[in-house]
Amino acid sequence: MSTTDQPQVFETAAIEDTSLAAFYRDMDTAERRTFWACAAGWALDGMDFMIYPLVIGTIIAIWKVDAGYAGLAGTVTLLSSAVGGWLGGYIADRIGRVRTLQFTILWFSFFSLVCAVVQNFDQLLIARAVLGLGFGGEWAAGAVLMGEAIRPQYRGRAVGSVQSGWAVGWGLAVLAQAILFSAFPAETAWRWMFVIGALPALLVFYLRRYVKEPEIAAAARQSRSGQQPSILEIFSGPILKTTVLASLAATGCQGGYYAVTFWVPRFLTTERKLSIVSSTGYLSALIIGSFAGYLVGAWLADRIGRRNLFLTFSLGAIAVVLLYTQLTLPNNALWVLGFPLGFFASGYFSGMGAFLTELYPTRLRGSGQGFCYNFGRGIGALFPFLVGALSNSTSLANAIAIFAVAAYAVFFIAAYALPETRGRVLHAEA
Repeated sequence: MSTTDQPQVFETAAIEDTSLAAFYRDMDTAERRTFWACAAGWALDGMDFMIYPLVIGTIIAIWKVDAGYAGLAGTVTLLSSAVGGWLGGYIADRIGRVRTLQFTILWFSFFSLVCAVVQNFDQLLIARAVLGLGFGGEWAAGAVLMGEAIRPQYRGRAVGSVQSGWAVGWGLAVLAQAILFSAFPAETAWRWMFVIGALPALLVFYLRRYVKEPEIAAAARQSRSGQQPSILEIFSGPILKTTVLASLAATGCQGGYYAVTFWVPRFLTTERKLSIVSSTGYLSALIIGSFAGYLVGAWLADRIGRRNLFLTFSLGAIAVVLLYTQLTLPNNALWVLGFPLGFFASGYFSGMGAFLTELYPTRLRGSGQGFCYNFGRGIGALFPFLVGALSNSTSLANAIAIFAVAAYAVFFIAAYALPETRGRVLHAEA
């Protein structure tokens, strides 16, 4: 009888010290190395993804691309990352988390360099699509690696703190934009942005030397005695309900995030009439709020639980998106609102990695977590395209609000229907 056919009885660990930094103080050397490797990987991942939204206005101007078609490159990247995440998670269940992480990082770093030398938008579209395969696989392998390497009482804070690396990467992308667009003409600066996106490849040297496979994952693969799980097993038995609801939750949280963050740079330079360089301060407020949201979300994931974190932040995100896009406010007020917008539109991600890790048995964890998160990423990938297309018939602010609010509503409903998993102990059963 397979694990998915048996009733699930879960053991939970008591969470005594709820301070944010408790997990790091109590880490051993191997856990800290894994933590920093995954944090750096996620930061560079975030930097690589956010480069395109930052240069989309330049590409539209240089190649005379329609806004909806330009948004399609972001959508295609995310759609292909959905496939890459599912496959990456499945491969991680078969050959290991660390080996899969190394391969996927090299993959999307190489294709970021390809993006830097393309000669027209169609070539860029293809390069971003292929890059997305590695982009999605990297998250799947890294999130499972972190979830299994950290003790259950600290898992929410540790995985959530790694998630904050995305805001750091976003900040690095904005900093690179300010420097490169000041030093070079726009026609070449955007290409150097994609060159910067190849930096994650350097992380592989650290992974090979210092990061080890989690014992629980190695034991699970060894106990299978050559019998590998089916890639479709997450759609069978009682696991199916978990997969459906978790996929909907991931769709809502990512659809809302991409509807906001992908188009806010364009919103500031068109409807708010800011230059690329002067918009940096507004994006900085958004990024600082995002970073704070990740850290607070990481703390709350262990303090109040994963579900309560999702419910609170989805409602907060709806409220702030409406304020940011629907009120006629001076630019100074918009700058202030950037902090809570980034805070609520990002902080719930701190609970997602740990939550998805805890929903699945070890033998299916990579497949389940990789599929659900990246299914959400794939459907959420439609939102940059849909927002761009709708902005042709209404304001960009209205388009952002419509799709973001709808996405966060789906997130709220799915999270409410899923169980709480805080402190769940993981086992090496196949």
